[in-house]
Amino acid sequence: MAEDEFAELGPDRTLLLVDDDVPFLTRLARAMEKRGFQTETAETVAAGKAIAQSRPPAYAVVDLRLEDGNGLDVVEALRERRPEARIVVLTGYGAIATAVAAVKIGATDYLSKPADATDITNALLAKGEALPPPPENPMSADRVRWEHIQRVYELCDRNVSETARRLNMHRRTLQRILAKRSPR
Repeated sequence: MAEDEFAELGPDRTLLLVDDDVPFLTRLARAMEKRGFQTETAETVAAGKAIAQSRPPAYAVVDLRLEDGNGLDVVEALRERRPEARIVVLTGYGAIATAVAAVKIGATDYLSKPADATDITNALLAKGEALPPPPENPMSADRVRWEHIQRVYELCDRNVSETARRLNMHRRTLQRILAKRSPR
């Protein structure tokens, strides 16, 4: 990578990566270092918050669901200490409702796994309100249905019974849908 590409990062190239998937975290850290970032990793919400409070980085990539809690707690802690930080929330359970929650709390962008280092770098370095290009593969009908269910579930404060009632769906059917990964 040329030195002029590193210039886009600016003088502060610190990057916090928070994910409990250690092999993924290790690969991503290595790939981001090759792109000019100075990475620091954490595997838990507690470790991520500690780094965000003691050494707030200029950039962060935070997994939404971690073993010890919600990655949005790390986003909030970082926003308090460094409001201008560029933060990307990353998750294997992508849903529009959680994306909206992440952006409201202060995330710059939201990506679903599997996202590669190029996608993450582009999201971290995106300027202004530039719209991304239209998707090559738009959501399937199953995915749109799943997104709608996730949105109602979030609006009902993750109450399965209330969500099932509002969707006019049997509670056990809803529980089975929620237990599965999102369709492609």
